[in-house]
Amino acid sequence: MIIWIASYPKSGNTYVRSFLSSYYYSKKGKFDFELLLKIKQFPALRYSSKKSNTFLDAAKNWIQNQKNYFKKDQYYFLKTHNSLEEYFGNKFTTPSETIGAIYIVRDPRNVISSMCNHYSLDLESAYAKMIDNNSSLSFKTTDGDCSNFTFLGKWSNHYQSWKDNINFKTLVVKYENLRDNEFDEFKKILNFIEELKGTKVPINEKKMINAIKSTSFKNLKNKEKLYGFGESAVAKDGKTINFFNLGFKNKWEELLPKEMADKIKDQFINELKDLNYE
Repeated sequence: MIIWIASYPKSGNTYVRSFLSSYYYSKKGKFDFELLLKIKQFPALRYSSKKSNTFLDAAKNWIQNQKNYFKKDQYYFLKTHNSLEEYFGNKFTTPSETIGAIYIVRDPRNVISSMCNHYSLDLESAYAKMIDNNSSLSFKTTDGDCSNFTFLGKWSNHYQSWKDNINFKTLVVKYENLRDNEFDEFKKILNFIEELKGTKVPINEKKMINAIKSTSFKNLKNKEKLYGFGESAVAKDGKTINFFNLGFKNKWEELLPKEMADKIKDQFINELKDLNYE
């Protein structure tokens, strides 16, 4: 059964995965980039049983691919940026494949600047992507396979689709709370996971603290500088764009032009109120 680590892009997914991989896949809670390979992404070519010639074909295969690759008597953490909205009538997952999800949400006014850095976009292009109901992370391989297709949709719809989901348990975690109260937030995440599994294993607080310390933004940024990071993007000029850029220092109040901050607030006012981001 699948436990999703879900988010809109640039919202803290890698941070949470780093912590979880350290806690669950190391002896003492010490992080290493190799541990992240334990939590793979879906949709992905590696989890596609047949070629998808179109994005619609890829969406039609989502659930069948989950059935084919993930056993019901085992637990799998999977990263996804996919929305839970239906894509032309195709569901992303069902309770038959999924036992629960952790959804990380971040203030969209900080998401947009991180997107600009990672995807080499200007603010207007990033904003257009965030308000596009049909937005996606999509590309074809050289042989025309679209199995990597990830449907994003509009930022607000993405958030609401996971938050309002009633088909399986979903824990919504604010990225900012991981900054302000990391111990309690990560403990809440671990308790949620153990509850999903139906286990009564007590949280190893020493290991949890090690995992928190070894996955601090400073440590992650230093590791990327020393060893590189496979999820880093490449700019048009061929230079590598650092994946770990500003982290918690990304403060829209200081970095985002007022005009863009106001546009985002007007567009997502209901969600900002819901999340106490006003």
